[in-house]
Amino acid sequence: MAPKNTQDVTETQAAVEALRAALDTAGIVFPSLRVDPASPGLQLVELGRVRADVAVRLTRALEQGARE
Repeated sequence: MAPKNTQDVTETQAAVEALRAALDTAGIVFPSLRVDPASPGLQLVELGRVRADVAVRLTRALEQGARE
């Protein structure tokens, strides 16, 4: 399925970059973070897999953000 339009792809890529920047600020790296190439029309973001220690850091960052 082809992308609905170029704006959809641009918006999805912008979402990926914003998430990557936020994760980087928290010291978290998702190595496989990217726009899902298999479904561009759906504007999906692929998070991929992470090690357990990264998942723990993500959990702590989310919990801290929820308290603020």
